[in-house]
Amino acid sequence: MSLNTNNAKAAAQSRETQRAELHKTIWRIANDLRGSIDGWDFKQYVLGLLFYRFISENLVSYLNNSEQKAGNPDFDYAALSDSQAEFGRQETVNEKGFYILPSELFSNVKSRAAKDPNLNETLERVFLNIEASAVGAASEDDIKGLFDDLDVNSNKLGATVARRNEKLTKLLEAIGDLPFNNFQDSAIDAFGDAYEYLLTMYASNAGKSGGEFFTPQEVSELLARITVVGKTEVNKVYDPACGSGSLLLKFAKILGKDNVRQGFFGQEINLTTYNLCRINMFLHDINYEKFSIAHGDTLLDPAHWDDEPFEAIVSNPPYSIRWEGDANPLLINDPRFAPAGVLAPKSKADLAFTMHMLSWLSTNGTAAIVEFPGVLYRGGAERKIRKYLIDNNFIDTVIQLPADLFFGTSIATCIIVLKKSKSDNRILFIDASAEFERSGNKNTLSSTNQEKILDAYINRTDIEYFSKLVDNSSLADNDYNISVSSYVQPEDTREVIDIGELNAQIANIVARQQELRVAIDAIVADLEGEQ
Repeated sequence: MSLNTNNAKAAAQSRETQRAELHKTIWRIANDLRGSIDGWDFKQYVLGLLFYRFISENLVSYLNNSEQKAGNPDFDYAALSDSQAEFGRQETVNEKGFYILPSELFSNVKSRAAKDPNLNETLERVFLNIEASAVGAASEDDIKGLFDDLDVNSNKLGATVARRNEKLTKLLEAIGDLPFNNFQDSAIDAFGDAYEYLLTMYASNAGKSGGEFFTPQEVSELLARITVVGKTEVNKVYDPACGSGSLLLKFAKILGKDNVRQGFFGQEINLTTYNLCRINMFLHDINYEKFSIAHGDTLLDPAHWDDEPFEAIVSNPPYSIRWEGDANPLLINDPRFAPAGVLAPKSKADLAFTMHMLSWLSTNGTAAIVEFPGVLYRGGAERKIRKYLIDNNFIDTVIQLPADLFFGTSIATCIIVLKKSKSDNRILFIDASAEFERSGNKNTLSSTNQEKILDAYINRTDIEYFSKLVDNSSLADNDYNISVSSYVQPEDTREVIDIGELNAQIANIVARQQELRVAIDAIVADLEGEQ
């Protein structure tokens, strides 16, 4: 092995060690500071102030670099007066989407925090001013409401203003001291990674509610990689139930954010989670003009009619939730649902999301959707929708995932892959139910597990006990049941028993028993004779 290879491995291990230490520090701070506040509620303060630090440093870095390139090497935006800083406001808002005056930057507010008896009011004013800086600009909808969940006047922080300010001061100092090093060198990755780590930890500790906003990173990565097989770039990516945005952001990691040419699109019904998603975009350095995250009900009021179709769609929509269905007479004529001739049941919206995604998928695109297993075999309207999908050759692959992958549920989910331009009339079934490693109290997909699934997906061949290509006509004969277990035979891991050898062993045991009985009878007879 070459010296360069050894050095590269050592550097990678060092980075992972530093990353693990940073994660431990972040989580320790988050737990130490929350005190009696429920962790799920306290996440808004940790994540919100982390975001405040990020956009402050992001802005300072941008402005300082611009001035230094213009021949002003000693320029430091953070050291300017507010009146001096006003000259660049409009141009900066047009470029970055927001503006922060020097006195309101995270570092400057933090340095004054311990001596500010009105810190809560200071922070409230700062957050309002950041949002107000985007009013009337193209970025207004992307910035509006980002700090709504960060209530600096909440009694949860303390019963008195002094107690609240004490808690806020400690938070500012702790988050300000996190070792993200030089912003230009590594902070974008560090901030984004820290945010994703915190989201993971909060989700894993929040029970069911955590699973509603966050898909585990290894599942997100598998879904994204499935949709971009053979591609180095895509036009647009979309998630109609985007949660905190973890699925969308995997494309930035896999392809590079510049190779998602027209940006990242998503919709989220939960207001708090919608705000988390927009913050997540900024923290991964996705500028406001490259993402469009909407708030609302995708099934009833989809926000991106003017942006579809999408080349890559990924989603982990809520499982078997209620929706209006046929109680709303307008939906059967909706172009997203009408082609199937029937609506998903009111009590189970799973296939409504599937039909929506299919409708907005481009002809050269791929959609990868996490589904509740019942959609694969349930009857009634869901069978009719499956029939439509199969008869029109839209289902490309069905992947059975292991149990206990997701936060808030232990069920074994599946992935349905949709395409509009398939090269054959068959569906590939992959049984990945055994592809996992145990990590803590959850199962995870290791990189090896992911590669095995992805290789089977790409090669599209029969592999004993793992994958099977099935003609669509056979699916019709099986009542349009697309459960993986119906087509991929599981390996029989029971011990093989040689019946002949077993019978011989039994015969020996019987013979030995007879010998023992004779011997015992003889001993008993001797004892009786002695009496």
